[in-house]
Amino acid sequence: MAGGVTQTEYWNGEVGVRWARSQAVLDAMFVPLTEALFARTPLAPGDRVLDIGCGAGATTLEAARRIGPGGAVTGADISAPLLAVARSRVAAEAPGAAPVAFVEADVEQADLGHFDNALSRFGVMFFSDSGRAFANLRRMLKPGGRLTFLCWRPLSENLWVSVPRDAVLPLLPEIPSPPQPDTPGPFRFADADPLVALLRGAGFASVTCDALDRDIVLGQGETDAAATATATHVSLDLGPNSHLVREAAPHLRMQAEAAVTEVLRRHARGGAVSLRAACWLVQAG
Repeated sequence: MAGGVTQTEYWNGEVGVRWARSQAVLDAMFVPLTEALFARTPLAPGDRVLDIGCGAGATTLEAARRIGPGGAVTGADISAPLLAVARSRVAAEAPGAAPVAFVEADVEQADLGHFDNALSRFGVMFFSDSGRAFANLRRMLKPGGRLTFLCWRPLSENLWVSVPRDAVLPLLPEIPSPPQPDTPGPFRFADADPLVALLRGAGFASVTCDALDRDIVLGQGETDAAATATATHVSLDLGPNSHLVREAAPHLRMQAEAAVTEVLRRHARGGAVSLRAACWLVQAG
């Protein structure tokens, strides 16, 4: 993080507030990936479930619907703004779901109880010490418990990131340095082999890591222009490219918005801008 900002500071600052305000946009964008995650997560009625990096609560609430009132779901995150949104959504849930508790906690070190299943949609890549975090998760799983999560494959395979990024980079005075190995960030586990070794080193005896590709909708609207405007907002304000222009001068920001709008317009069809997302779907037990 720039300036030595910790993950807790980052997700409780302006970025966390921005994500909280855009919860509906992000949830809609990730629907195909969320569906794939739950298709593989072995939930059963009455389970106790931990949602890691639960954010604004979409996956936590979905788990609660699936396991029913005999179970319980804990959603853990370090972002107070996102958790505030998550808690506000509980009252709107239909009867019949499991009780939900949202806790502000760092899963790397917190003791949250014991669980039949743990899951995460893009929440495991930001620990300061991944080995310690996965070992702690293994300890919190009951015998026979499973960890199922999504993480991103390389940036170059994620067109929803690389297409707008390639439009912005020529405008920057210098190319950003790549992140140091094994540091918090969205593409931390792009290489599957070190991830599998890390999980086995944390005590998981059985690990699978399967490639998952889905087209995701970055923006929708009544017209292609409206959809493109939303997609540009997602690309420059919410996604992994947001750091490129977060502190840019106003004229550079305007140039970046124009360039990204132009390139994303080419992917607009029927009031939606769709691009390919490439993930690992990981299971460990």
